[in-house]
Amino acid sequence: MQIVPFELERWQSVWENQVELNISESGVLPMSFEELVEGEEERRRILGVRLGYPQTNGSEELRAKIATLYPGAKAENVLVACGCSEANFLVTWSLVEAGDEVVFMLPNYMQVGGIARAFGATVKPLWLREELGWAPDLDELRRLVTPKTRLIAICNPNNPTGAVLSEKAIEEICAVAGKVGAWVLADEVYRGAEFDGKLSPSFWGRYERVLCTAGLSKAFSLPGLRTGWVVGAPEIAERLWGYHDYTSIGPAMLTDRLAAAALAPARREQILERTRGILHENYAIVSEWAGRHADLFTHVPPRAGAIAWFGCRKKWNTAEFAEGLRKRKGVLIVPGEQLGMECYLRIGFGGDSSHLREALERVDEMLGEIAGARSAKQAG
Repeated sequence: MQIVPFELERWQSVWENQVELNISESGVLPMSFEELVEGEEERRRILGVRLGYPQTNGSEELRAKIATLYPGAKAENVLVACGCSEANFLVTWSLVEAGDEVVFMLPNYMQVGGIARAFGATVKPLWLREELGWAPDLDELRRLVTPKTRLIAICNPNNPTGAVLSEKAIEEICAVAGKVGAWVLADEVYRGAEFDGKLSPSFWGRYERVLCTAGLSKAFSLPGLRTGWVVGAPEIAERLWGYHDYTSIGPAMLTDRLAAAALAPARREQILERTRGILHENYAIVSEWAGRHADLFTHVPPRAGAIAWFGCRKKWNTAEFAEGLRKRKGVLIVPGEQLGMECYLRIGFGGDSSHLREALERVDEMLGEIAGARSAKQAG
């Protein structure tokens, strides 16, 4: 099996710890162990856990707490995975065969589309439309779906646009899938990071062939725990567990215990409140910057997530720009090419606010130098 290079992951993995200022991340400033586990008694309890093998599909406690995020779900509906990325991999691996068709929302984190192609599927892009506020054209979806469609892969809230699907759009996507018996993979890892504090509508419970994936890396600001999950009918959760036996097998023991602590109802709300505070503070910085560059970039304000998506008003090579910015200014951003769209840039604003300000100032320097060079060339 041949795989295409995962450009975004390699870009971040190679450079994020070598640049001075990293605004390529799509999550929120990670929490420390001390921030997560409050109280000496709780800390002693967790640190006293023996580091043996945990239950490989996730402990009963953790799966039950995840299930509370999905009305009507129970522990048997949940499989715990090593991050949302493994959850997405398990779903795609278990469902997609050579010759199938996969409808894949774009722009997007490119994992599911890349895996599906490697398995021999035909991947059809479902483009989000800027003129629709980064919503899909549902008539286009109806045209794309055929009896050969095995999977419709959605990211909601969306990475990189920060857009959120309406209830009506979610219902229609499920209805279109139901007409041909296709599965819907709803990656909802940014759910909980909404600016208005209202949870985005979930795909859960709207169609019997919906599989919802999520995790603690984004809205919960705990990427180092590598905790993700799939929620579906008990029989598909059981089936996916069999695939999981061939990958990471199960979560780490401490990860399982810490994830359960994070998802205790009161703690969960505290964590999400922290996330929203960071989003509001830092997006104000990005919004002001965007206003000063409205002549260069288009921008639809995100409704969720710590990511801002900018379109170039004039066509230019954003991959080249991002590479130059890294080399000359020590700043890492994500070029749109790595998320399926040329002439766009993604800026992550979930980190330290002073670093964000400094990074954007260096982006300004780069833009000024490019404009100066163009002016000199034209004058010459």
